[in-house]
Amino acid sequence: MTMDKLTIRTEHMDGQVIVYVSGEFDLEVAGQVRSAVEPLIELADRRLTLNLQDLKYIDSTGIGILISIVKARHARRAPFDVEHVPAHIKKLFDMTGITQFLTKSESSI
Repeated sequence: MTMDKLTIRTEHMDGQVIVYVSGEFDLEVAGQVRSAVEPLIELADRRLTLNLQDLKYIDSTGIGILISIVKARHARRAPFDVEHVPAHIKKLFDMTGITQFLTKSESSI
């Protein structure tokens, strides 16, 4: 799915779905991101991973969506993590305290 500011690409692998998010993740694209990710949240038998390597910007709306994904996956006892977070985005995650909920772990969430 491509929007002017954001691109979302999904890759299904054995036991895992990787969502590649590129560009700017903000209020303007929040609805489209939700539409793309919500069906994947239901796949409790697969690890859901967001790859943010090419993410340039995220605002509080984007962070809120990440938190809602964490909560929904936790409720389903389904693994969720974020990988390849750019340094400037990781700094924001650290400041908001959500980093601990977005890291890979083989144990339950």
